Amino acid sequence: MLNTVFLPELALMLTVLVLFFMTLGKFKTGTVQAVSLLFAAISLVAAVASFGSHGDLFYNAYRVDALSQLFKIAIILGLFLVFMLGHGLTGIRRELHTEYNMFLTISAMGLVFLSSSVELLTILLSLEISSYALYVVIPFRQGQGRIHVEAGIKYVLFGAASTGLTLYGMSYVFGLAHTTYLSELAQKMPALVATQPLAVFAMIFVMTAFFYKLALFPMHFWTPDVYQGASNETAGFVATLPKVGAVLLLIRFAAVAGFDITQFTWVLAAIAVLSMTLGNLSALVQNDLKRLLAYSSIAHAGYVMLGVITADLVGMSASVFYVIGYLLMNLGCFYVIYNIAPDGENVTFDDLKGLSKRSPLLALTLLVSAFSMAGIPPTIGFIGKFMLFTGALHKGFYALVIIAVINAAVAAFYYLKMARAAYCAPESDPSLPFEAITLPLGSRFLATFFIVIIIAIGAMPQSLLNAAKSAISTLL
Repeated sequence: MLNTVFLPELALMLTVLVLFFMTLGKFKTGTVQAVSLLFAAISLVAAVASFGSHGDLFYNAYRVDALSQLFKIAIILGLFLVFMLGHGLTGIRRELHTEYNMFLTISAMGLVFLSSSVELLTILLSLEISSYALYVVIPFRQGQGRIHVEAGIKYVLFGAASTGLTLYGMSYVFGLAHTTYLSELAQKMPALVATQPLAVFAMIFVMTAFFYKLALFPMHFWTPDVYQGASNETAGFVATLPKVGAVLLLIRFAAVAGFDITQFTWVLAAIAVLSMTLGNLSALVQNDLKRLLAYSSIAHAGYVMLGVITADLVGMSASVFYVIGYLLMNLGCFYVIYNIAPDGENVTFDDLKGLSKRSPLLALTLLVSAFSMAGIPPTIGFIGKFMLFTGALHKGFYALVIIAVINAAVAAFYYLKMARAAYCAPESDPSLPFEAITLPLGSRFLATFFIVIIIAIGAMPQSLLNAAKSAISTLL
C-alpha cells in the first residue's frame, strides 16, 4: 500500500539520484536530456497509476488524496514539458546542464511533497526544498551580463522574507489553536477567524509564502526582474510549476479558515483586485515578452484568488481547473520564446515580427496560447475564466466579478498585440529577419500538443472539471 501511495515521490527521488550520479561524469546535452525525459515520463506514469490511492503517512503529516494526486500529475507533467521545451538548454552554461536538470527535478519534487503536506512544518520544509533548488538554478544562465545574478539575488531575498513572515504567522496560529495539523486547525480556526482579528492576521501571514510562489500582491515585486534575468527555460519553470503548488495550499488554507464570508475573505478579495489591476496595467507598457508574461502572471494570480475566496465546490474547482490550464497556456508562450531565441537571449515584440512566415507552427502556437491567456473561446482560458466568474457570482461577489471582467478586457489588448506582431508585420520593412526557423521533430510535436490540448480542453472541459470537482469534494 505504501509503495502505491508514495509511487510518484519514489519515482522523482530515483530521477534525482540518477541525475546526481550523472553529475559525477561528463555527458553530452542530448544524453542528459534523454535521461531526464525518460525518468520524468516514468514519474508521470507513476503519478497517473497511483491516482485514486489514498492514505495518511508519517504520523498523519502527509496525506494522499484525490486533490494531492491531481496536482502531482499536473506538476510532473509540467516538469516533463519543461524538459522537452528546453531541448538544447541553449540558455544554460554548458558545463552545468546535468546539474540544472537535477535541481529542476528537486524543485518539482518539493512541490510534489507540498501537494500532500497537511501539517505546518511539513509544508514549510516542502516549500524550502522547492525554493532552494530554484535559488541555485536561476544564476546558471550563460552570458547576458550580470542580469541573471541580480535575478537570483532578488529571488533569494524575497524568498527569505516570505519564509520569515510565514514562520511568524505559523507561530501565531500555533499559539491560538495549539496544533500544527490542518485537520485540527479546520475545527478551530473558523470560529477564531470569525471572532478574533489576530487569527485573520495570523492566517494572512502564514499564506505569505504562497503569495510569493503565486506572484500575488504584495509579494509580486520579484517577478518581472526574475523572469527577465533567468534563462528562458528557467523562467518557464518558475512561471508555472510553483504556482500550481501555491494554489493547492491556498485552497487548503481557505478551507481551514472556514466557508463563511469574514474579514479574512475581504482581505483576500482586496489582494486579488490589486493583483489583477496592477498586473494588467503594468503589462500594457512592456516590450520584453518575459516581463510582459511576468506582469500577466500577477494578474492571473488575482483571477485564481476569485475561486479560492469562494471556499465552495464551484469556485475552488474552478481555481484548480484554471491553474492547470494556466500551466499549459503559459508553457506554450515560453515554448515560442525559447525557439525564437537560438542563443537564449530575451525576446521583444520586434523579434515576433514576421514569425508567421519564419515558422507558421510557432506563430500558431503563440496565437492559440495568447488567445487562451486572453480568455477567447474555445480555449481552456475562456472556460477557466468563465468558471471562476460563475463561482464568484454564485457566492455573491458581484463587484469583484465586474472588476475582473474589466481587467480581462484590458489584458486582451496586450495578448492580441503579441498575435498581431506575429501575423501582421509590415512586409515592406527590409530590416525584419525573415529567415526560416527550423524546428526538430520533438519541438514540432510539442507545438502540436500545446495547440491541440489548449483547444481540446477548452471545447470539451468536462473531464478535467469533473476531476477538479472530485478532488475538491474530498477536501470539503
